Amino acid sequence: MPTQTDQEIIDSLIANKIRFVTSVPCKQLSGVIELVERTDSLLHVPCNKEDEGMGLCAGAYLGGMQPCIIMQNTALGVVVNSLATLIQFYHFPLPMLISYRGEPGEKVACQVEMALHTKAILNQLHIPYYHFSEPAQVNRLSSILAHAQMSRKPVAILADAAFWSSAQ
Repeated sequence: MPTQTDQEIIDSLIANKIRFVTSVPCKQLSGVIELVERTDSLLHVPCNKEDEGMGLCAGAYLGGMQPCIIMQNTALGVVVNSLATLIQFYHFPLPMLISYRGEPGEKVACQVEMALHTKAILNQLHIPYYHFSEPAQVNRLSSILAHAQMSRKPVAILADAAFWSSAQ
């Protein structure tokens, strides 16, 4: 069931003229994805894998729509090539709302390994990231989205388990 924080995320997407969203299922992001599905001003195209989602976002941008991808950090390793050779090379602004799995309290052991590498991968790719660990930080989302559009660069919003568990 979506929370007020989920709705604030949707409101920020809409306020920043994002009209295309692709996603891969994620329990932490399920409320946001449910609202994306129900929001008429957002075209939601679910994808099978996040690298496929990168291609969908590039196509949406070339078609005149501002895109966003919703994914888990565990898929960051899968999308490195697409990020570097497509999104960054062609200067596509791409907000990535990422559930940051693997932090303390994670119940799935394999998620921990990718958490150890997530920020390092983003740093290596020179992709700015913002780590949200409490719901009040969602008020920063709109300016982050606007900055991504202005700079024509990808940006990662890492929302960890504490962020989602405290969301109301």
